[in-house]
Amino acid sequence: MKSLGAERSPRKRERRGWLSGAPPPRGVKVLPVVLLVVVGIVSLVAPSPLDIGFLLGAIPPLAVLSYGPAATALLGALVVGLQHTRAFHLDRPGNADLLTITFVSVLSVFVSYVRSHRDAQLDMERTVAEAAQNALVPPLPERVGPIRCTGLYRAAQRGTLVGGDFFDVREGRTGIRAVMGDVQGHGLSAVATVSSLLGAFREAVLDQPDLPSVAGRLDRRLLVDSGGSRLAELFATAVLLEFTPDARWVRIIACGSPLPLLLHDGKATEVQVSSGTPLGIGLCEQTTYDEVTWPLEPGDRLFLASDGIWEARDSAGTFYPLVDRLPQFAEDDDPAGTTQRVWDDLVRFCGTVRDDATMLLLTPEPAGAR
Repeated sequence: MKSLGAERSPRKRERRGWLSGAPPPRGVKVLPVVLLVVVGIVSLVAPSPLDIGFLLGAIPPLAVLSYGPAATALLGALVVGLQHTRAFHLDRPGNADLLTITFVSVLSVFVSYVRSHRDAQLDMERTVAEAAQNALVPPLPERVGPIRCTGLYRAAQRGTLVGGDFFDVREGRTGIRAVMGDVQGHGLSAVATVSSLLGAFREAVLDQPDLPSVAGRLDRRLLVDSGGSRLAELFATAVLLEFTPDARWVRIIACGSPLPLLLHDGKATEVQVSSGTPLGIGLCEQTTYDEVTWPLEPGDRLFLASDGIWEARDSAGTFYPLVDRLPQFAEDDDPAGTTQRVWDDLVRFCGTVRDDATMLLLTPEPAGAR
C-alpha cells in the first residue's frame, strides 16, 4: 500500500529459487561427477596425452554447491587418484600440482561442512518463521457457512507469507462477515499492524451488532496501537461485508478501500457504495458509513482485490484492466482457478508486481442451491 492507500487457501509453500535457499538444480548436482567421468574417458581414449588435467581442479569446488562433506571428500579423493594414475597421463603433474589439488579438495570439504550446517540452520529458521506467519494469519477456510471462500495472497517482500494486506471470513451473530484490508506500508514492517487488525476483527465479529460498529472497533485498535496520537500516520483501508445466514443478501461498507466487483451473468460490475474514511484516523465514530444492501442471485460471486492489483501498471504506465479481464477468468466453477488465472495475467501484463497483491473470491451457495 502506498503512503495512502500465499495462495492462502490452501496456502502453498512459496517457490524459492536456487539462490534463495532451494536445492540446486539437478544439472548442478551431477556436473562434478559428469566432469570427472568425461575427463577420465577422454584421457584414456586420446591417442596422445591431453592438457586437460586442470579441469579436475574445478570438481571439488563444484561439489561444495550440492554435496555434503563426505561426498565432497570422496570426489576430491577420486580427483587426486585420477591424477596419480599413470594410464590417464593427465599433464604428468608434478608435486606442486598434486599438492594444490589436494589442498583445494581439503578446503572444499571444510567449506561443504560449513555450508551444510548453515543450510540446516536456515531451514530450521525458515520453518519456524513460516509456522509463526501461519499462526499469525491462518489459511482461509474453504467454506464458512454457505459461503465458499478462495483467496490468493502474494506478499511484496520475497520470502515472506504475510505483508501489508489482510483478509478473513468469520461467522458472527447476524451472518457471515468478511474483511479485506490494506495497511500502511508493506512487507514485514506491516505485519504487526495486520496481526492487530485481524485480532480486532475476529473479536468484533462476535459481539458487534453491525458493520459500522466493526469498523469502529478496527479504527480504535489502530488508534491504541499508535499511542492515541492522530499524527502517528498508522492507518488502513478496508472493505467489510456481511452475508445474511441464507446467503441471499450482502451488506457492504468501504473504509477508503477499492470496492468489490459483482460477477453476474458473465459481467463484472463494481458495487456502488460510497467509500468512507480510512481506519486509524479516529473519525469512524463521527462518520456515517454508506452501507449498501445487495441482493444475490444464484451464481453471483463477489471479487475483492487490494490496491496492489487495482494500481498495478505496465511499463507504459497503463493500469491493469481488472474489470474488463475478470469475467473471462471466471467462466467456470473453479474459484481457485479464477484467482490464479488473474494473478498469472497480472504478472504477464505488468512484469513485476511491487506491492502486496491480494484477491478474495466469495461464492454464496444458499442451501437450496447446493
